[in-house]
This record gives sequence, structure tokens and C-alpha cells, in this order.
Amino acid sequence: MAEFIGTMLLILLGNGVVANVVLKGTKGSESGWIVITTGWALSVFAGVVIAAPYSGAHLNPAVTLALALAGKFSWQEVGAYVLAQMLGAMLGALLVWLLYKPHFDATENASSKLAVFCTGPAIRHRFSNIFSEALGTFVLIFVIFYFTNPELGDDKTPIGMGSLGAIPVAFLVWAIGLSLGGTTGYAINPARDLGPRLVHTLVPIKDKCHSDWSYAWVPVAGPLLGASIAAVLYLFLNS
Repeated sequence: MAEFIGTMLLILLGNGVVANVVLKGTKGSESGWIVITTGWALSVFAGVVIAAPYSGAHLNPAVTLALALAGKFSWQEVGAYVLAQMLGAMLGALLVWLLYKPHFDATENASSKLAVFCTGPAIRHRFSNIFSEALGTFVLIFVIFYFTNPELGDDKTPIGMGSLGAIPVAFLVWAIGLSLGGTTGYAINPARDLGPRLVHTLVPIKDKCHSDWSYAWVPVAGPLLGASIAAVLYLFLNS
């Protein structure tokens, strides 16, 4: 439930800031990339603070996978966490659509409507797009591994995305968006992209385009690859 609610808040606020920027007639229309990256960073903070005391606040299948690979999380719980994250992401995207529905109706650009739900590449090049998502997620996961609980002294036990890591993780996501996000929109989270993309396919959006399913595997495979490499490197450096 914590992963479900935390991921729902993550997507509600994260996709919400995209809607505020790209849809027609909003108060934040055309306010730009800085607003989007800042909104996403703060959405991570909100989701982590809510979920951390109960689930560790992964909010991201790539985080769950990396922690399991590193032996910091039970493999038996991976499936339940990922399912909760996916469902939470779908609910968050649905709420964004309901909130901004008049602006969806007023927006003529179908690609802008799709961008509210999921990521897309600035230049479509599959290898570069996969590399971008993998590298961004690698940075996310590898740095998270080195966020430590000060109460543990010299013990380098990672706190994942726990409550003590809420502020630094928010800044980390902000930095990734500003520095590495311009190529693909930095999904760095399979649930963040796949769940809302499913919602875009299912809900009756006025004059919507296709959901770009030919690209949908990139923001799933790239983050999982980057997370796996980060976990393996962390284990190697700390063996």
C-alpha cells in the first residue's frame, strides 16, 4: 500500500507539472524545462516521505531490482512491489487526466497530450535512447547506494529511498533531469513510463495520437539495465 500511494503521488505531481507546462491555457503553460525538472524532483520528495516509513519508498522497479541484486531486499517481495508501483503510477496518471481534462480538450497538439503521460526521445535513435535511460538510471541507483543512515556510523548500509534520503534523492533526481534528461525525458523508472502510457491508451482523450508503443520498451529496458549495472558495480566495490 505504501508503494502504491507513494508512486501515485510521484506520478500525480510529476506528470501534473508536465501537464501544467505543455497543455494549452494553464497557468504554467510554456514555463519550460526548469519548471518540469523542479516539479519532478519535488514529486520524488513527496512520494518518498509518505512511503519511506512503511516500504522504504522504492517507487521504482529499477530501485527494487537493484536492491534485490545487491542483497539488500528480498526477491520474494519484488513482484508485489513492482505491481503496487505500476498500479500507483496508473492511478496518478488517471488523476492528472481528470484534473486537466479541460486543458486536454483545448490542446490541439496530440504529441503534447502524450507527453503528459510518458516520455519520448528528442531524437529517435534506439541505441542512444537506451544508453541515455541506462546512464541516467545508473547515476540514480549508484548514488542512492551511497546515501547512508548516519545512525549506523561507519556502516555503509544503503537506505535505498528511505525517509532520511528524501531530500538528497530529490536533489539527485533534479540533477539528473537538468544534466541528462534532455535526450529522452529521463524516465529512469519503468513504472513511471509504462503505467501512464497504458492509461493514455485506455482513456478517451480528445483527438489523441497513438501511444508510441514501438518506443515503450526503451524506458523499461534502459532503466533496468542501468540499475543492474549499478548494483553489480556497487557489489564489486564493496566486496
